[in-house]
Amino acid sequence: MTVGLRRFGSFVCCAPALRMCVCEVSKILSPLLLYSAALLFVVLYSLADQLHSFVCGVFIPQYHYPYIVPLALMQVLVHVLALLGVHAVGLIHLEPFSLPLAERLLLPAVCGSTQSVLALWAESEAHSGLYPLTARLLPLLSLAWGHPLGLGTPRYFHLTCLLMAVTFTSMSVSVREGLHTVEIQECVYSPLSLLLHSLSLTWLSKVARAEQGHTSTFDLYYTLTVTQSLLLALLCLLHPHSLPAIAQGSWHSLLFLGYLLALLLLGALQRLLVDITVLRISALAAALLHSARGLAVPLYNLL
Repeated sequence: MTVGLRRFGSFVCCAPALRMCVCEVSKILSPLLLYSAALLFVVLYSLADQLHSFVCGVFIPQYHYPYIVPLALMQVLVHVLALLGVHAVGLIHLEPFSLPLAERLLLPAVCGSTQSVLALWAESEAHSGLYPLTARLLPLLSLAWGHPLGLGTPRYFHLTCLLMAVTFTSMSVSVREGLHTVEIQECVYSPLSLLLHSLSLTWLSKVARAEQGHTSTFDLYYTLTVTQSLLLALLCLLHPHSLPAIAQGSWHSLLFLGYLLALLLLGALQRLLVDITVLRISALAAALLHSARGLAVPLYNLL
C-alpha cells in the first residue's frame, strides 16, 4: 500500500513536467504539421490541374465538343449538387439562399463565371503558352488589388520581393524557351482572364472578411455557386452554341461520359480548393495555390 502511494505521489509530481514537455513538443511540431498540410494541399491541386489539362486536351478535340459555356455551367452545378447532398445527409448546415448576400457576391460571381469560361477556352483553343504565362502574375495582381479594396498590404516586404523574383524568373525561363504563334484572341483573353480572376479572388476575400462571424464559410460558398450557376445558365440561354451541345454529345458512349465526368469532377475540385482557400485564408494564398505549378515547373526544369 505504501509503495503504491509513493508511486502515485511521484506520478503526480511528474505530471506538470510531462504536460510541459508535451506543450513544448506540440509547439515545435505545429508549424511542421501546418507546412506539411499546405504542401499536401498544393500537391493535390497541382495534380488535379495537370489531370484536368490532360482530360481537356483529349476530350474536347477528340469528341469535337467545344461547348465551353455549358461545360462551365455543369462544373458549377456539380458544386451546388454536392453541397445540397452533404447538407441533406446532415454533415453540414446550409442556410437558405440569401438575396442580400448574393448581391454582395455578385461581382466575384460575374468575374469568376467569366474567368471559368475563358479558362476552359484556353484549355481547348489556346496552345501558344501565353495564357499559362500570364496566369503566373495572379499572385502579384491579387496583391495589387488588395490596397484599393481595403485589404491592406502584406506585412513582410521581403516576401513580396521574393514573390516578384520567383514570378519574373519563371516567366523569363518560359519566354526564353519560346512561345508558339499567338493568335489575337489569346492576346485579348489571357490578360482579361488574369484581371477577372484576380479581381474575383480579392473581392471574394473582402466579402468573407466582412461576413466573418455572421455567415459560415459553407453558406458563403453555397451562395456564390448558386449565383454563378444562375449567371452561367443565363449565358447558356443567350449563347448560340448551347443547344448544339446537347445534340452533338456522344451520350451513348461510355468513354465520352467517362471523360466528361472526369473533366467536371477535376474542374470542380480545383474550384473548391481555390474558393475555400480564399474564404478561409486570403486571396494571395488562393492565387499562390492556383499558380504554384506554373511557377515551379520552369524553375525545376532550369535546375
